[in-house]
Amino acid sequence: MKSIQSNIKKAKDYLDKNHCVAVPTETVYGLAGNAYSNMSVKKIFNLKKRPKNNPLIVHYLDVNKLKDDCHIDDNFIKLYNHFSPGPITFILKLKKDSKISKFVTNKQTSLAVRFPKHPLFRKLLKVLDYPLAAPSANISTRLSSVKASDVIEEFGSKIKYVLDGGRCQIGVESTIINLLSKPTILRFGGLGISKIENILKKKVLIKTNSKKKIAPGQFPLHYSPGIPLRINAKKPKKNEALVLIKKRKTTFKNYYYLSKNNNLQQSAKNLYTILRKIKKDGYKKIAVEKIQNKGIGKTINDRLSRASKY
Repeated sequence: MKSIQSNIKKAKDYLDKNHCVAVPTETVYGLAGNAYSNMSVKKIFNLKKRPKNNPLIVHYLDVNKLKDDCHIDDNFIKLYNHFSPGPITFILKLKKDSKISKFVTNKQTSLAVRFPKHPLFRKLLKVLDYPLAAPSANISTRLSSVKASDVIEEFGSKIKYVLDGGRCQIGVESTIINLLSKPTILRFGGLGISKIENILKKKVLIKTNSKKKIAPGQFPLHYSPGIPLRINAKKPKKNEALVLIKKRKTTFKNYYYLSKNNNLQQSAKNLYTILRKIKKDGYKKIAVEKIQNKGIGKTINDRLSRASKY
């Protein structure tokens, strides 16, 4: 317990001095900085080499902390009560007197907000006087980090501190829903759309390639392992690694498995780890078999489709 407290204190000390630290969430690791500080937010963009027009998600402990910065409505309250803390991000209207750095939103009047579930991240948020802007802890367009070692691989000594919370449970980013007008999904993620529709008691729109970037994860190239990736493959070509959703009786050295028995949840959790491993193992190309486009399978297919734009 003492070491947890000292690790939280260490992270807080760096954040209070406007440095960036990596934090664990239930989805992927985040690269966090004080969302009220222009200096901190600029450091996030520079470290990630992130385009300035790609807004950041801001993480809060609870709705009481959010009320200083955003307007909230019935749709938000319904979804918040059922799914937060958890893998859902809300696009809400910013209050005029909010202290959120203009660099977080690219000077827009909306804000992407989330309430992370990871106990270590929540302990950190409890001791801070400000929310944390925290996009995924990776260089822009690359694979997200699901372990502390992934973060170190991405940034090396450029990052001040990694708050190690073990391996992320979900392994893909949060689902993003725009609540500024009709509820609209802007990014497939760790929470199924049917669950959201059940709570709102209506169909939600889906707009994952919007020209106006009010949320992350909408650029064509994203989540890339850094080598060409081919989707819906039946068999591998020469020098290609083949990613399969379930174990085969016949196995080859270039076969990699997302799960033992066609488990989509398990596949999502293992996706980025497997893609990283293939590149480390020296393959120059990746082929991925067709994956069912349902539930979190939609999220996996979205990530693979964007990665294939290499």
